Amino acid sequence: MTSSAEPGRGFKSLWPLILITSLFFFWAVANNLNDVLIPQFKKAFVLTDLQSGLVQFAFYMGYFLLALPAAFVMRKLGYKAAVITGLLLYAAGAFLFYPAADNHQYVWFLGGLFVIASGLAFLETSANPLITVLGPPEKATFRLNLAQSFNPLGALSGIFIGQHFILSGIEHDETALAAMDEATRQAFYVSEVKAVQGPYLVIGCVVLLWALLVFLSKFPTAATKNAHEEAGDDIGFFASVGQLLKRRGFMFGVLAQFFYVGAQVGIWSYMIRYAQAEMGLSDKVAATYLYYTLIAFAVGRFIGTGLMTRVRPTLILGLFAVINIGLMLYAVVAGGENGLWALVASSFFMSIMFPTIFATSVAGLGNLTKTGSSLLIMSIVGGAVLTAVMGFVSDHSHIRNAFVVTAVCFAVIALYAFRAPKDAAAAPVMTGH
Repeated sequence: MTSSAEPGRGFKSLWPLILITSLFFFWAVANNLNDVLIPQFKKAFVLTDLQSGLVQFAFYMGYFLLALPAAFVMRKLGYKAAVITGLLLYAAGAFLFYPAADNHQYVWFLGGLFVIASGLAFLETSANPLITVLGPPEKATFRLNLAQSFNPLGALSGIFIGQHFILSGIEHDETALAAMDEATRQAFYVSEVKAVQGPYLVIGCVVLLWALLVFLSKFPTAATKNAHEEAGDDIGFFASVGQLLKRRGFMFGVLAQFFYVGAQVGIWSYMIRYAQAEMGLSDKVAATYLYYTLIAFAVGRFIGTGLMTRVRPTLILGLFAVINIGLMLYAVVAGGENGLWALVASSFFMSIMFPTIFATSVAGLGNLTKTGSSLLIMSIVGGAVLTAVMGFVSDHSHIRNAFVVTAVCFAVIALYAFRAPKDAAAAPVMTGH
């Protein structure tokens, strides 16, 4: 970025930074609420694991289909317009949860999740580069890292909201449900579905308010003009996509990112299900392990980033991927509480994967970097595809066996890491995943 923030001090120059930094919190809330929605909808709609996994399929298809349009809007109208568009879509998707619950329609919920993720595609594509122009260029890295610190806070908040305001902890087995009269059974299902209305209505209102604040607030000129007005960056959008598709190293990075997101989303999505099946825990109690997972993830990112000052990032990526292959296979074979802790531990080693793959993939792309970033965001669709595959495997065998899929994912990541050029990147690009 060659643009810099306009001169200005005090609250007026700080306010836009506060507004955009908050976006990192908002999208983390939405992402991590999905891990609670899966067991909730499975219970409320009496779904198979494959059907409940469609929560992530609908969500990450939104990312996949809207990532390039988001980049196109950002190029033509600027960062601020992309942010407002993303917030409006986010709020609209959250509001769809209200009629979905009233009508007891699972497909409506999936539609709402798709709209939310479409908004997040706009936010994630625009927020990271926008942070860099909201202040002095020499402090851009500091601002971006500060903004990223709100991501785990949003993730923890999402799980807290889900555990305390959505999950009831009430679960009836098939025998108990069969013993109920039809009216009582339907009343139980309705109450479980309607539990999502309040939280998502509040989220939608807050996000809509944020869109209004961004619209009314004055931003630096760099935030409102064409995001690609840079010296030497005159390549067309579709031409840049065509060039990137011919770069094998970059496309391998996109593939690796596809499998990484699939692994992360799959592990977190089915962790509650694993705890229920292997330890007999209620969904409310099992959700506690998601807290441990996020703590392991945060600690792993801190330690992993520190290691990268001494060890080549791709070597760390490869070693961590190999360790996670072992943890996944252990969770499949061992089961029980030990298997569950293996899933928790895997988050420590996943922590540096997304940013490291991202950085090594875009290294050396020059004026193709922004479009390349959009393609990498599109690879998030791995969370949709592979979570569904895990659900299919679980339905036809056992939830433990579904984690063979994630072991394969880490094998692809290890292969990418050990084949990546040694000088691909010196340090990871910080991102929200």
